[in-house]
Amino acid sequence: MAALCRGYGRLLARRPRAAQALTAGALMGAGDVIAQQLVERKGLRGHQGRRTVKMMAIGFCFVGPVLGSWYKVLDRLIPGATKAVAVKKMVLDQGGFAPCFLGCFLAIAGAMNGLSVQENWSKIQQDYVDALLTNYCVSAGDSGSPSWPHTCLSPELPIWPPVQIANFYFVPLNHRLAVVQCVAIVWNCYLSWKANRM
Repeated sequence: MAALCRGYGRLLARRPRAAQALTAGALMGAGDVIAQQLVERKGLRGHQGRRTVKMMAIGFCFVGPVLGSWYKVLDRLIPGATKAVAVKKMVLDQGGFAPCFLGCFLAIAGAMNGLSVQENWSKIQQDYVDALLTNYCVSAGDSGSPSWPHTCLSPELPIWPPVQIANFYFVPLNHRLAVVQCVAIVWNCYLSWKANRM
């Protein structure tokens, strides 16, 4: 394990974007495996390997590069390392960036699932508000559709605002994406479930 951490540290120092993309891809894939096996209970025979590969590709090509770049932009927009700066970064991250990022994620996932433009738009309209409220851990109430198992991600427990405050205050810039993606195993599981529920 120590050798793995050292290797990751060297890759992060030499090629931070590649390391961030690999981290995001691997953890998006892990989130999908958890969604299929523990939430949807598909079993090994029912596991959709292509779906896991698609989620990994979204992590490699979209989540890792976009989040890594966003954290750099955010550090330039709001420089410093005080508690007040961390709160300001969290407000901008969760109030401005997260809604846009989530919409793009849902659109990309829909396109990768082969939805037409009209079907994709309809799915985004169906899922976006619920996913955004779950991001903020605010319950949208019973909409009559199958709901996320709240034993895994409870709407009463805020996740992202406190995680991001701690991330912006304690974690160096190059390690922020890794911290977020480790915490995001459950969030990635939710996103996979939401994006692939037809």
